[in-house]
Amino acid sequence: MALTKQERRNRIKMRVRKIVSGTAERPRLSVFRSNQQIYAQLIDDNAGVTLLSVSSRVKEITEAQGNKSEKAALVGKSIAEKALAAGITEVVFDRNGYLYHGRVKQLAEAAREGGLKF
Repeated sequence: MALTKQERRNRIKMRVRKIVSGTAERPRLSVFRSNQQIYAQLIDDNAGVTLLSVSSRVKEITEAQGNKSEKAALVGKSIAEKALAAGITEVVFDRNGYLYHGRVKQLAEAAREGGLKF
């Protein structure tokens, strides 16, 4: 029987997560994509805490003109700024089972342009 989209994504997610793990020095940049919004978090997996989070629901990004990909780029730039202010320069990218394409790619490239290394 064929897998549903959610089952397929969860399999990919588990396959990636058994390799990718974040530390305090190099946290995991996790991306969650819903139909309308996109969320990004910096996570320290050793301590089990979220260090920073940004989403497209923030007032500045919500009011910005543009499509969802452009707003994802704003989220990537915003999380890079917050991370650099907190002294974080290197991260491990976790695409969370999504294809590295579209909004996920826009967020990642904007975070790189903002100064994060991964």
